[in-house]
Amino acid sequence: MKNIDKNEQTITGLEKEIQTDFQKSMSYGDYLHLDKILTSQHRCSDHHDEMLFIIIHQASELWMKLILHELTAATESIRQNKLEPSFKMLSRVSRIQQQLIQSWNVLSTLTPAEYMEFRDKLGQSSGFQSYQNRLIEFALGNKNVHTLSVYQHQTELYGQMQQALQEPSIYDAAINALMARGLPIDQKAISRDWSQRYEPNASVEEAWLTVYRDVEQYWDLYELGEKLVDIGHQQQLWRFNHMTTVERIIGNKQGTGGSSGVTYLKRALDQHFFPELWSLRTKL
Repeated sequence: MKNIDKNEQTITGLEKEIQTDFQKSMSYGDYLHLDKILTSQHRCSDHHDEMLFIIIHQASELWMKLILHELTAATESIRQNKLEPSFKMLSRVSRIQQQLIQSWNVLSTLTPAEYMEFRDKLGQSSGFQSYQNRLIEFALGNKNVHTLSVYQHQTELYGQMQQALQEPSIYDAAINALMARGLPIDQKAISRDWSQRYEPNASVEEAWLTVYRDVEQYWDLYELGEKLVDIGHQQQLWRFNHMTTVERIIGNKQGTGGSSGVTYLKRALDQHFFPELWSLRTKL
């Protein structure tokens, strides 16, 4: 009992140092603006499970914001030929993607019958309209000008999306890094319309093959290639889990935003990122 008393006294002593007056100081909640975040879940129905639906998507958007933050910095680092700092950022992107993939498993606890109880309350809103997910696709090289039409009603956002469409992707930056190291790259892969989806180029594949065949000489480029492959792989897994979760909940119904739903999501799986980093594996 004496030992317990001494421990309690020690804990009590430590607790005296805990800050309790935040009249003039910033608290945890103040720093994170929890008053705004935790009051942003507005259900359109009285159904219990709509809260799950809202929070899953809101949390996903926060993770996407961090992905864009990291991808932007990593791309700039690669442009400046500072490859090593980009590796940490790209590894973080991959870990975030794993969080997003896992979120579909949580959403899959929503049964079809439960979702149908509030689906009509969503109106025409759809995950298809997620501009951050579209910006991630653009940043990875999957450009499509036709996807911008759903943002025309938001002038500032529409301008931001158009600008992103015109900017080189992280893969374009990586290809320039190959050329900067003296590897021959076709000018068609360097000077092209950035608003178009990247198309495979034989010279880019040959450059990556050179890197992968001489890892010791091109270790940093090899590491960059593998980081990109990991991100491309995780993005495909996210797409696949998205598709199967939607199929599990609504089958082949049309999406709330007017898309073909599962059929559209299945087509997206055919759009690969960083094609030469995948095709070279057959030729190694």
